[in-house]
Amino acid sequence: MDGIEVLVLLDVGGLEDKEKFEKHVKKEGFKPVEGEDFVYTAHSKTTTFSTKAYILEIFKKGLQKNKFNDANLIFLLNETPYPTYYYDKETNDFELVQVEK
Repeated sequence: MDGIEVLVLLDVGGLEDKEKFEKHVKKEGFKPVEGEDFVYTAHSKTTTFSTKAYILEIFKKGLQKNKFNDANLIFLLNETPYPTYYYDKETNDFELVQVEK
């Protein structure tokens, strides 16, 4: 296997400065998908666990440098979807969305 293909979808409400946010994620290796709002691709050569942690950290920092109302994040690693996260303004971090059984 030659690394991990990453696709990140961010659903963010009321983001004050999209340009500033995208500058941050681009600097960290994420490329915006042309024609899509808040959809990004990247390539990782680390483990799945490290890649997941990196995604959450980079998008958290990008949001913290900005003002926004709410945000949800989902990503795919090698076309495998991972659970949805929401940004909790009380903890200032992404938290896993709990799915009721």
